[in-house]
Amino acid sequence: MSGVWTFKNNGVMSLVENPNQTDGDATQTHGEKKVLVYLPTGQVVSSYSSLDEILKSLGWERYYEGDADLIQYRKPSSIDLISLPTDFSKFKSVHMYDIVVKNLNSFQVRVSTE
Repeated sequence: MSGVWTFKNNGVMSLVENPNQTDGDATQTHGEKKVLVYLPTGQVVSSYSSLDEILKSLGWERYYEGDADLIQYRKPSSIDLISLPTDFSKFKSVHMYDIVVKNLNSFQVRVSTE
């Protein structure tokens, strides 16, 4: 996970990827697609059904009492909540990094080689 997490005055946190990158280098990484990789198997998460299986095996369970426009998971022994857009095509790197941070040593975000 490369980048710097920044906090804005309103308390919102965002990831600034490659903060030391010059403008000339920015076009090289702009079109790169990021993927979420499950480290124990090396599997690229390509659907919510595969992610659902992995998260359940890590102790996460679906949370249905939240926003109907989101797919959410919670851990019974924690206050952590993972919120994802219902449409997998809107699954972005910020969602991937949220999963990585809440499941250390299980996931990694990588640049797709395809």
